[in-house]
Amino acid sequence: MASITILYGSTTGATEQAAQTLAALLEARALPVAEATEADFDADLLILGSSTWGYGELQDDWAEAIGRLDTLDLTGRKAAVFGTGDQCGFADTFVNAIGILADKLTERGATLIGQVPAADYRHSESLAERDGRFVGLPLDDTNEPDMTPERLSAWADLLRRSL
Repeated sequence: MASITILYGSTTGATEQAAQTLAALLEARALPVAEATEADFDADLLILGSSTWGYGELQDDWAEAIGRLDTLDLTGRKAAVFGTGDQCGFADTFVNAIGILADKLTERGATLIGQVPAADYRHSESLAERDGRFVGLPLDDTNEPDMTPERLSAWADLLRRSL
């Protein structure tokens, strides 16, 4: 069985809850990136999660931890990203954080899996959207909390099929 590690940054708890749900669905381990060691980045599938803050910025723990990825060679490894945001209140920066994390992962050689169609969301712009698809899973617990469990379950299935 593939080893799966979920590293996340969460301020209000929404991203942490999503990480814990994903961990249960994927039989993975999840831990805050602020507590992660270098060994925690070593997994067959590395999943990174972050909320988006301010004007499309990484969550504080990731703002400090993203530089740790610069020392990693992720060539040939699979990675996925997810995050929380507010597609109505911050429609022009919706889940930008997962776009930032995805770019860093591909820069380090990882193969991204888990892209989802952007058509199911009501945003105007996002660094996480490429050619009509999000680079990972966006969650909006502010405006669509009832959709989060279904989105997480469907995404976990997608990730399992991509391993």
